Amino acid sequence: MRVAVPTEIRAGERRVALVPDAIARYTAKGFDVTVQAGAGEPAGHSDEDYRAKGATVVGDVGSLLAQADLVIKVQPPTAAEGALFAENTTLVSFLQPAANLAGLRGLIDKKVTVFSLDLVPRISRAQGMDALSSQATVSGYRAALLAAQKLPKFFPMFMTAAGTVPPAKVLVLGAGVAGLQAIATCRRLGAVVRAYDVRAAAKEEVESLGATFVELELETQEGAGGYAREQSEQFLAAQRELIGATVASSDVVITTAAVPGRKAPVLVTADMVERMTAGSVIVDLAAESGGNCELTRPGEETDVGGVVIHGVTNVPSTMANHASLLLARNVANLVDLFVSEGALAPDFDDEIVRDSCVLRDGEVAHEPTRRLLEEASA
Repeated sequence: MRVAVPTEIRAGERRVALVPDAIARYTAKGFDVTVQAGAGEPAGHSDEDYRAKGATVVGDVGSLLAQADLVIKVQPPTAAEGALFAENTTLVSFLQPAANLAGLRGLIDKKVTVFSLDLVPRISRAQGMDALSSQATVSGYRAALLAAQKLPKFFPMFMTAAGTVPPAKVLVLGAGVAGLQAIATCRRLGAVVRAYDVRAAAKEEVESLGATFVELELETQEGAGGYAREQSEQFLAAQRELIGATVASSDVVITTAAVPGRKAPVLVTADMVERMTAGSVIVDLAAESGGNCELTRPGEETDVGGVVIHGVTNVPSTMANHASLLLARNVANLVDLFVSEGALAPDFDDEIVRDSCVLRDGEVAHEPTRRLLEEASA
C-alpha cells in the first residue's frame, strides 16, 4: 500500500496532512509513504526530515498521485489534481462538499473513495479524529492574539505611577472549541471576558475559565451531541436585540458561530458596530462562511467608524507547524479504521467510517452531497 502526500496548492495554505513524526504510524501498518518535494516546508518540515523518518520524496505530483492507494491532504483536490488520481484511490481531506462540487465530479469519474474530515461525527470515540476541533483550538488562540495586537489598549489592568489603566473588556460569541480557547487565551492576557452561547450547558465551561456567562432570556438551543442546533431567523433577531448593549460596551468582540456547509448566522449587526467605541476590534472567525458580523469582508481588515473588523480566513494555516501536528494525528487516527490485515478495507458498518464517507468507489454515499449534485445538474 502506498500513501501519498501532495503539496498543498490552494493559496495561503501552509499546513500539511502528514508530519515526519507521524510517518511511523503508517509504516507500522504496511504503508510505503511518499511525499511531494516541498510539501512540509511551509509548516517547518524539510524534505530531509521526511527522508530521515523513512518517507520517499518525489518531485512530480503526477507520478505521486498515479501510484497512490491512499492520498491524504488538507484542502480538497482541485479539478486538475483530481484528474491525476488513479482509479479506485482513497482520499482523506477536508472536502467541504458543498463548496467543491466541480472537483467532486472528477473524483466520481475516477471511482475514488472519499472521506471528509469535516464530516467525522462528534462522538466520544471519534474525539482523536476530530480535525474540526483540533483546528478550532488553533483558531481561537490566534483570534485572541490578533485582537490583542490590534486593540490600541492593554489587555491586562496596569497600576502605574501615572494611575490605573483598566483591563480590556472582551466578548466571545460562541463557546465551542474555538470560543473556549479564545476565552482562555484572553484571560491569560489579563482581559475581563464575557461570553455567550445559545446552549445553556456552555455556562459551566465558560465560568470554569474565569469568564462571565451572558444570560439572555431566550430558549436554549441545545442540539445533538451537546452542540448548538441551527437557529431560526426569529430566534436570531431576538438574540441580536438582547445582545446589542453587551456588544456595544466591549473593546473586543470575537465571533465563532459557524455551521459547516451553511451560511454563518449574523450575530453582530451594522447598528451594533456603529455603537461600539472607536478603536474597538471585531475578529470574525466565521468570515469564510459569510461572517457573524454583518459588515465582515472575508480575508480583509475593514475600518468602520474607527472599529476594525477582521474577516480572518484559514486561521489554522497561520500557525502551520502545530496545526499540522494536530491534524496529522487526527488523520492517522482515522486511517487506523481503514486498515485490516495489511490492506485498505474500511468497515462501513462503523459509524465513524460511514458518516465521514462522501464517495464510495465513486458512488455518492453522503445524502446531502447527493442532493447538491442533483440540484446543480438540474
